[in-house]
Amino acid sequence: MNQTRKLFGTDGIRGIAGQPPLDPKTIFAIGAALAHFLREHSENPHVLLGADTRESSPSIAATITHGLESAGARVHNAGVITTPGVAYLTHKHNFAAGIVISASHNPWQDNGIKVFGSDGYKLPDAVELTIEEEIFRQLENNHLPSTSNSATQPSIDTELVAEYEQYLLKTVAPLDLTGLRLVLDCANGASSAIAPDIFTKLGATVIVTHASPNGRNINDNCGALHPKIVAAETKAQNADIGVTFDGDADRALFADTHGNVVNGDAVLLLAARDLQTRGELKENLVIATTMSNMGLEAAFRRDQIRMLRAPVGDKYVLEAMRARQASLGGEQSGHILFPRLATTGDGLLTALVVLDVLRRAGQPLHELLADLKAFPQVIVNVKVREKRPLDQIPAVGEAIREAEEALKDDGRVVIRYSGTEALARVMIEAESQAEMDFHANRIAEAIQAELGI
Repeated sequence: MNQTRKLFGTDGIRGIAGQPPLDPKTIFAIGAALAHFLREHSENPHVLLGADTRESSPSIAATITHGLESAGARVHNAGVITTPGVAYLTHKHNFAAGIVISASHNPWQDNGIKVFGSDGYKLPDAVELTIEEEIFRQLENNHLPSTSNSATQPSIDTELVAEYEQYLLKTVAPLDLTGLRLVLDCANGASSAIAPDIFTKLGATVIVTHASPNGRNINDNCGALHPKIVAAETKAQNADIGVTFDGDADRALFADTHGNVVNGDAVLLLAARDLQTRGELKENLVIATTMSNMGLEAAFRRDQIRMLRAPVGDKYVLEAMRARQASLGGEQSGHILFPRLATTGDGLLTALVVLDVLRRAGQPLHELLADLKAFPQVIVNVKVREKRPLDQIPAVGEAIREAEEALKDDGRVVIRYSGTEALARVMIEAESQAEMDFHANRIAEAIQAELGI
């Protein structure tokens, strides 16, 4: 399809809670439209619902439930649970769809609606477009409620979260973490209750931070968006390793015992080498993204591992992986995909896999990654009022061309819009910090002048 989606971004529908498209009327329409779509494939569709810890999540969950049930769907509620937890349970129990109320790493004022198909995978773009068209048809119906006062959440089935925990514990068994000092930063999000429980059961000495959600502190100077926080705590606690999740725990970043941040690129290298050693890295291929560092590419070449780049977004990484039957892929931001184990990125699972590799190797994280030399990289975010094609803005295009010509084979220039926020991201990689900063700031200033808020 050549049509452009207006509501769905790279990871569901996001916005400021209470404002379109997350006002009650539109949320109800989303639920009704999804149920309408599911009814075409099932006479009595059952839908699994989960949410993170944002203040707005309960009301959004109640309203979308109202919309789903009004169009003939039946809703089962897992309560507060991670995004990958919903994906796993949706597939296991053959729900017609799984819905997560979350805006992942965004601030508490934002929220979102993510949808998984019955196979546990995120919906294809074409399906999202079909549902969007039905949402707009629903919105033309003047009988849709304008408030959520009449909507109530379905009762929570606590067994669903327990079942997800058991799946995680069994997936990398046997794993004994006795004697390991572990710092966990739960971002005051969906992993706050689950993560400490899992790693304690495995025998680790767990030091828990940012696991007291109050509805407004999710991702607030903590979590995967601020990995230096867990890195500092790991060093201060003389811990062996630190793990930090984002709000819905579909990604994880790490810290070594010296307080160094270990990002998704490093995790891909660690996992790829382990899979290669065990003969499980298909075609010696890893799928990364345009944001992955050139240093990772160089490390892979030394191990005769091929790296292909997909567009940013774990959804698009997974599409490339499935097309090539790759056994590993992921993003620098911490979304790591193990298709043999899960249908989507799972921060808790990633942490378990990393710890399993360390236990079997008998070496600390910093030693296993000692040869990974990342190119200096800078990312500048520019808030924008609209997302016009950048190549159609002469001043921006000229700044990009000059940067690409100056860097040539000694660096990279990646300019893109965020799929989840009103941001343009300017990423420059180069051996010269001064040259890198110059070009990044020049491009960012051109974007600011044309599109900035």
